[in-house]
Amino acid sequence: MNSMCLPKTFLVLAVAGLLAAGCGFRRKKYENPIAQDTAQPDKALFDKAIKDIEKGRYEVARLVLQNLINTYDTSEYLAKAKLAVADAWMREGGSHGLAQAEAEYKDFILFYPTMEEAAEAQEKVCNIHLRQMEKPDRDIAHALRAEDECRQLLLQFPNSKFAPRVEQTLRNIQEVIAESHFRVGAFYHKKESWPSAASRLQDVTVHYPLYSRADEALWIQGDSYERMGPRFREQTIGAYQKIVREYPLSAWAGDAKKKLTALEADIPEADPVAEARMKYELANREKEGMMSHFWGIFRKSPDIRDAAKSGTPAMEGLRPSVPPSVPTPEEIARAQAALSDVTVSNVTDTTALDTRPDDRLVPPKPAGSKESAVGQSTPAAPASATPADNKKNQKEKKPRKK
Repeated sequence: MNSMCLPKTFLVLAVAGLLAAGCGFRRKKYENPIAQDTAQPDKALFDKAIKDIEKGRYEVARLVLQNLINTYDTSEYLAKAKLAVADAWMREGGSHGLAQAEAEYKDFILFYPTMEEAAEAQEKVCNIHLRQMEKPDRDIAHALRAEDECRQLLLQFPNSKFAPRVEQTLRNIQEVIAESHFRVGAFYHKKESWPSAASRLQDVTVHYPLYSRADEALWIQGDSYERMGPRFREQTIGAYQKIVREYPLSAWAGDAKKKLTALEADIPEADPVAEARMKYELANREKEGMMSHFWGIFRKSPDIRDAAKSGTPAMEGLRPSVPPSVPTPEEIARAQAALSDVTVSNVTDTTALDTRPDDRLVPPKPAGSKESAVGQSTPAAPASATPADNKKNQKEKKPRKK
């Protein structure tokens, strides 16, 4: 009997342990504690709030911290208390909690921009949107916000100890954004919308050169330009040459060389720096796990295993370019010159407006008229006669009897 109950006891204990871990009974240490041991009342309030945060009592912790901020406005723990309020919202989570945390972090950076924690607060703002970032086939609004916030840290705090970590985070985010644009361009290419595909993929390859599938994007871009006709021969050759030069280890490099040979274009040499970077990326790329395909169906966050591990990420936002099918101003001017017979010249006779009559007052010439003198008046065309007028004219034409 006891032997039969033993497995059930282990099962109950295991379930209880999982529930305890999931319900937050395990304490998570606070990231920014104050190690100074003192009996000051403001320090006592701060320590109590930190214990409440670690135990998941976030609302109580925020009330204690707000009491500290309002009561001891000259306390040396004022900045730490304001940061702890944001951390409490961050740990609480949820859409409302994350929005409040972002606002608190922004206030902390505004009031204490020279503190080391300001860079950390900016990184946490980036992580707020990183946590809400979805797969590239869905809305990428949070990915764009995360990109902006990470870029802001690198620009505002370039010497911070958090900069290298945020730089890698930015590469991961840009991998997701580039993948989203690549899928749109590939869809246009599949639907044979060549100008749309070429425009979207050109934005990807120019703005995100560290994208793991940039070589494939260049190949589809070159094929789209090639199908658009000989007018885009230069763009076609440029796309294929960029594969050979900047992605020499790509699986598309051999086919790109064949295309350049068929187009009678020069085949460039491989860039040694780009080749070394590709070797490093291939050697450090994360391998796919056995259950990754299975769990990928249920995972909300995007897959960033193929993101670049080296190189400088794009430090400016993506600006969509003008589609290649839109004529340039030079092409429009040439077309207008070829189709129009109107010429423009400078006026030499400055008295023409005073001496010559106004051509707008001259009535139109009748059909078949040989008069060509400018400004010569011609009789106006008679109006259509009514039946009464015709009878009157006939009576006037009859000869009178003597």
